[in-house]
Amino acid sequence: MRLLQSLRCTTRLEQAARRQGAQRVAGVDEAGRGCLFGPVVAAACILDPESRIKGLRDSKLLDEDERERLAILIRERALAWAVAEVDSSTIDRINILQASRLAMKLAVEQLRPAPDFLLVDATTVALDCRQKAIIHGDALSVSIAAASILAKVHRDHLLVELDAMYPQYGLAAHKGYPTAEHRRALALHGATPQHRRSYRPVAEVCEQAQAVLVFDEKASAKKESSC
Repeated sequence: MRLLQSLRCTTRLEQAARRQGAQRVAGVDEAGRGCLFGPVVAAACILDPESRIKGLRDSKLLDEDERERLAILIRERALAWAVAEVDSSTIDRINILQASRLAMKLAVEQLRPAPDFLLVDATTVALDCRQKAIIHGDALSVSIAAASILAKVHRDHLLVELDAMYPQYGLAAHKGYPTAEHRRALALHGATPQHRRSYRPVAEVCEQAQAVLVFDEKASAKKESSC
């Protein structure tokens, strides 16, 4: 976190892309890769170079109120923006990296006008478009930072809604991350259909539940055979 705080979020990368002939530079980022529950969310955003938004930086360095305020400004002022989700079952099937890249691809494909250059946080997108992967991109590029804010705010809102469906897990508070509270609830109540079963803490709970089920079935069969 100290490293991220030391980095400057600027338009330098966007300007470099424009010097290469790009006219519509989109930042792309995701939120929720480390969560045990729910979808991974990606956002893509083409900022208007003529309408600067002050305060853009990595969403992890902003408090909730500031993220909400900036998300409103981004949606109002951006030339284009989009958000996409990939659900937990797909994450389990193709792994979180590929699911994150898929969500990014889906978000970029929604942009109108379409971008001609992508600045992507730490990876690439499977699209025929010039692009550059930037390590710590959400702390260095205003476009990636804007995308990170949109993705984070969208996912947080979604988890608050899902909290009403699964109130025993405390989702509104921890947003699906593996906090001590979430792990305790998972151990007590088991996994929901929206938990990522390929993640070790969830897999362990599922394995324990299966072991108990098998034990109960064997005990029941033994009791019936002795009657």
